[in-house]
Amino acid sequence: MTAATRTRAPRSDAAKNRAALLDAARAVLNRDPEASIDVVAAEAGLSRRSVYGHFASREALIAELAQLGAARVAAAVDALHDPDPVLDIALVGRLVWDDVADVRAMTRSVVRGPLREQVLSSGLGPIHARIVADVELAARAGTARTDLDVETVAHLVEGAAFAVLDESIRRPMSREEGRRLVVLAGLGALGLGWREAQAVLEQHAARLLDEAADR
Repeated sequence: MTAATRTRAPRSDAAKNRAALLDAARAVLNRDPEASIDVVAAEAGLSRRSVYGHFASREALIAELAQLGAARVAAAVDALHDPDPVLDIALVGRLVWDDVADVRAMTRSVVRGPLREQVLSSGLGPIHARIVADVELAARAGTARTDLDVETVAHLVEGAAFAVLDESIRRPMSREEGRRLVVLAGLGALGLGWREAQAVLEQHAARLLDEAADR
């Protein structure tokens, strides 16, 4: 074994352990958002000491997990744009929902907990900027409410998505139902009437609801 091989192996093991801890935390915290570090370590097949070798605290582990998730969502949203700001907001809602659908409990604990501002201002900052731009364009075109300032409407659109997340924890909800609700709620916050929002959903069902849109 060469010296280079000896120095690379520990780094490779450390990277694998860190990834295992993040994967374990994602699974464990989605089952129980209050789960301890010990439970996460056991899920990863590692010791409690190993966890603290990578993360200074439980909060630091959750923060990194949230930041990785936010970056993944932001990248997915950035890859898909539509010139119609109303449809674009609906697409953003659908993409965000699809990313969090399998980790709803953990996501809710983050966006409703002490890490909320950190995640929203940094990791999800680009998505907020996108929604603000869409709201402004829609207002100019007469397809969004103009009785409130753009930032407030953008926050209402985001809040509608969080409300759907809350509802999905309260009762079982399929991926398609979540897509439908997050689109309708977001467009309602934008200022569309329920019939108008439903018309958008039906007109663009292939992009907003169908599984084929994933491929």
